[in-house]
Amino acid sequence: MYTIGTAGHVDHGKSTLIQALTGIDPDRLREEKERGLTIDLGFAWLTLPSGKEISIVDVPGHERFIKNMLAGVGGIDAALLVIAADEGVMPQTREHLDILDLLRVPAGILVLTRCDLVEDEEWLQLVEDDVRETVAGTVLAQSPLVRVSAVTGEGLDALRAALDALLAETDAKRDVGRPRLPIDRAFTLTGFGTIVTGTLLDGQLHTGDEVEIVPGNVSGRMRGLQSHKHKIETALPGNRVAVNVGGVDVEDIYRGQVLTLPRMLTATRFADVRIRLLSSAPQPLEHGMVLTLHSGTMETLARVRLLDREEIPPGEEGLAQLLLIKPVSLIKGDLFIIRQLSPAATLGGGEVLDPYPPRHKRFAADVVSALETLERGSPADMVLQAIRQREPCTQAEIAGALPFTAVEVEEVLARLMGAEQVIDLGRSLYSAGGWASITERVTTLLEQFHARYPLRNGQGKEEVRRSLGLESRVFNEIVQRLCADEVIAEREGALRAFDFRIALSPTQEETAATLLAVLEREPLAPPSLSDIRERLAVDDDFLNVLVEQGRIVRVDTDLIYSRQAYAQAVERVRELLTRVERVTVAQVRDAFGTSRKYVLPLLEQMDRDSVTQRDGDERTLAK
Repeated sequence: MYTIGTAGHVDHGKSTLIQALTGIDPDRLREEKERGLTIDLGFAWLTLPSGKEISIVDVPGHERFIKNMLAGVGGIDAALLVIAADEGVMPQTREHLDILDLLRVPAGILVLTRCDLVEDEEWLQLVEDDVRETVAGTVLAQSPLVRVSAVTGEGLDALRAALDALLAETDAKRDVGRPRLPIDRAFTLTGFGTIVTGTLLDGQLHTGDEVEIVPGNVSGRMRGLQSHKHKIETALPGNRVAVNVGGVDVEDIYRGQVLTLPRMLTATRFADVRIRLLSSAPQPLEHGMVLTLHSGTMETLARVRLLDREEIPPGEEGLAQLLLIKPVSLIKGDLFIIRQLSPAATLGGGEVLDPYPPRHKRFAADVVSALETLERGSPADMVLQAIRQREPCTQAEIAGALPFTAVEVEEVLARLMGAEQVIDLGRSLYSAGGWASITERVTTLLEQFHARYPLRNGQGKEEVRRSLGLESRVFNEIVQRLCADEVIAEREGALRAFDFRIALSPTQEETAATLLAVLEREPLAPPSLSDIRERLAVDDDFLNVLVEQGRIVRVDTDLIYSRQAYAQAVERVRELLTRVERVTVAQVRDAFGTSRKYVLPLLEQMDRDSVTQRDGDERTLAK
């Protein structure tokens, strides 16, 4: 199905023409009927001679309602530029034509209306010549021109035939598996509840689907679908659709939101864009200017940050980042119109290059190059650049930011991974350069830690994660991959460089020998750690190395034994328990000829080592 939009100056007969073509009055508001003036969007439909069914969006022509006009032309396949034969090209004719050109409307027909009011053929020819001159150099330059009269019916059949011929050469809207319905109306019907309408883009909707309305995170379920007042089960891209949404209050819905499937779209407050100013723009576009942005059915204020120049003169273009006053739903490739606030006038328009960008420095060559790649690169270039700007990111995030189907993104990623240009960690994606960078950051952190603490096994995993500023899921994937690649190693919640090994210096080896000698003087009644630290100036890192190396056994916070002394104690306890089945702390104390402060920590360590097991106040050999 195709959607046609009208355009043209106020009171040039757009609504009258649509009613004559379709039999449907598109002016639905009482005020519109009373004033004979289209104020908001009107809707009608028509079956062409070929059997094609088309939707028609009728837009207001008055300059005061240009924002309503913009809300109606965003999703159209072709335009009817309507010019009254008795008046010719007028100011809003030119502004509407500028808008159609900026939005790259792919096709159109020039419709000369009210021809019944002009009897002079020479006048009609002059008007036609003026129309041709006006559309020269625009998207409608090669469009057919049809003379009609909605009053007499003259030319209506020719217009229907022209529409048939035009649409036969117009591609239908693509289905990229990401349905989005920019909402242009929301209302309630008794017995049905909330109804929203719009022109469906990029995918299919099915009755019963769970849906989400973005921005706002409003969730509901599609109770029913209608197109042209007929109930349907599936809506295809290009359909004008009315959706009955259950579980949603109409007060939570407004024009400019987008109905989509859950987790399919994310609202944004920033967008990297290419902006083109009209040659007729009343002033240059300056850095920091606040203007009105229109895209789809959405309207918002935006501040412009020019990235590659100080200003954009009329007739020229440049790169910019838009800071949006409210969150909106955008994807790469969306077209938009910008208008100055006062006096209201269309300045130009452009294309969204990246709907989820980081904040950029101005005049940065790498930023400009990256955006130019996104704009003109191959699908592989665009996917790779999108990853570079978001890494780490998921495949779904990339698919959501680019105008490709999920299958197309998957195929491009497979090629990039095969060429080792993209690194897949499971859920997270990195470019090769991004992966090299994160690898270097991790190894540098660990090398710095090893240099500062050469006697520690490694840095705490959580401490490394916080230093990198990564969420746990992504960080765990990174660690898993780096361990598999033998870049780092993980042990007991600590990370180290893969080839890092603890080694005592000659001086530290001398201290270790001295310590062991001190412990061996009274093997089963060694001095306290406090005394040892004071005498030998050793710290916990040093002691932990000796524990790791098996040279000492730490049985308490303030008590260590040489490995030989501890082994001797274990052997004596085992010998004692071969003679008697159970022993108490007092019995072991007497057997060792020491005090309880030594024996109790020793026995508790033997419990931990499964030499003994405790049963009340007694111990037996562990089973």
